[in-house]
Parts: sequence; structure tokens; C-alpha cells
Amino acid sequence: MYITDTYSTLGNKNYTTELNKIKPFLKWAGGKGQLISEIEKYYPFDTSNINKYAEPFIGGGAILFDILNKYNLQDIYISDINKELINTYKVIQKNIDDLIELLSDMENKYLHADNHLRKKIYLTSRDNFNNIKLDINNLCNVEKAALMIFLNKTCFNGLYRVNKQGLFNVPMGAYKNPTICNIVNLYNISAKIQNINIICGDYSKSADFIDEYTFVYIDPPYRPLTSTSNFTSYSENNFDDNEQVRLAKFIDKIHLKGAKLVISNSDPANTNEQDDFFYKLYSSYNINKVNATRMINSNGKSRGKIKELLITNFI
Repeated sequence: MYITDTYSTLGNKNYTTELNKIKPFLKWAGGKGQLISEIEKYYPFDTSNINKYAEPFIGGGAILFDILNKYNLQDIYISDINKELINTYKVIQKNIDDLIELLSDMENKYLHADNHLRKKIYLTSRDNFNNIKLDINNLCNVEKAALMIFLNKTCFNGLYRVNKQGLFNVPMGAYKNPTICNIVNLYNISAKIQNINIICGDYSKSADFIDEYTFVYIDPPYRPLTSTSNFTSYSENNFDDNEQVRLAKFIDKIHLKGAKLVISNSDPANTNEQDDFFYKLYSSYNINKVNATRMINSNGKSRGKIKELLITNFI
């Protein structure tokens, strides 16, 4: 099932109608939906020979889906170290009918249950997800993908958080009528990602794909602004300052290949005007400040407009 409609094409620009427009299928901490209007200013597809796209920290995929809604590109590469996340992308790509059938059943049972039974369903689903997650032989698992989406739509704040053992440990949320299985969106995503390279692994694996014809958007785990805002548990791996430096060296490498780059990260000046970590690390690049809404510490009163950095190697 692919919800089609007529659209016109000019070059590699795809004028997609609202009918088959796709959006992220997961809530994801640090998602870039709110920054699309800023990031799209740097899309180079209309004014250069760029016809490839790479996003080696795919997360919720807001920028990927925006690009797929607007452009027909020659080749696309996405990756992440989160095995469960990449498994879900692959299942949407290869096993969409099975996923829809299973996820629709989960949605139906959950929405027709009272609060007591919902909690039981949620906790059982979380246990099942963790049991499957620990099975290293399940490299592409439909049930795991369905549970990933189900838990994301029903857990507290849509968080994906794991403990030191790698087990998902977010409690149930309080949504009354969540949309768990958006059938139209999932089918349309599946249709649009059929030819995309989906890789589970470190961002450095993308180096072989990236060349002078590639636009690369890099959205790593953000450097924390305060000691209480360090949320690093999207996976069992931490992304500290040493990792930020390693990433910067990788960016230098693909810059020399001629790729056009945009990198997102936090702006240390939000909490410490003397912190010039990124300004030194990316001193040879263009550093732009943009507004974003983020939680910068554990105090809810600190939620509001802050600055983030968009770092580019072109104007």
C-alpha cells in the first residue's frame, strides 16, 4: 500500500503533495523537526551537483524525511549505533506488511483496555522487547520493531532510554488515545526508503559512501550544557568530549573529500560564555547560532528558547 498522488518534477526536486508526505515514525530526544526551517537553508541540491545524502546519526529521521519529501536523489546512506532503531528502519523497508499487521493488533488491544490492563500490557511488552533485544541472533526482527514503536508511543515522554545493561527502562506514559500505528505514514515511508542504504554501526563507516557529490548532515549526541543535562543513554555507549574530538577529525576527513557538511550541536555559551570548546574544535568552519527549544537542566523552569550551533563548511 502506497498512498500516491500526482506531483511534478524539475531536476531532482520532487514537489510532493500532502497526501504522500512522510514524517518521523518515532518520537526521539533531540529530534530536529523544530529546526527544519533553519537546516533546509543549507540544502545544496538545487544549486550544485550534489545528488547524494548521508546522515550517519539518523535518530528520528526528521531531516531525512524532509529531504525525501522534497527531492529525488541518486543515493542515500543512513546509519546509527542504536541496533533497535536501525532494526526498525530495516523492517519498515523490507517487512512493512508484517509490521503493520502486528503493530495494528498491539494498538487495538491497548486502546480497548482499561488503565490497569494497559499497564500490564505495557510492562509485558517492555519485558518482551528487552528479551528480544538481548538475543544477538535477531538481526532484523519484526516483533522487535513493532515493540519499539509501541513502547515509543506509549512510554513516558516518548523517551528511548536504556540502563547500563542495555535494557529499556522507561515507565508507561499517560496518553489517553495515542496513535500507535499510523498506517498511511508507515507505508509511505516504506515506499520512499526502498533504495536507501541502512547501516547499523559507527558514523565512520559512512566514509566510503561520502564523496564530492554528497550532502552530509551530522547530528551527534549533544555535548551537555550542565552536569544534570547529560542524557547519554540512547545506547550503552557514552559520547564524551573525546568522542566529540574524534568526530571532528572525521569531519575534517570528509571535508577534504569535497562533501558539503552541516553539523548540529549545543552552544556552550547558553550556560558558560567562557566555554569555547566547539569554537576551537571547528575554528576553520562556519559556526552559526540558531534558536531551539530544549530542556537545559533538570529544572522544568529552564525549558525554553536557547541557542544551538549549526556548523558548515560552506556558506
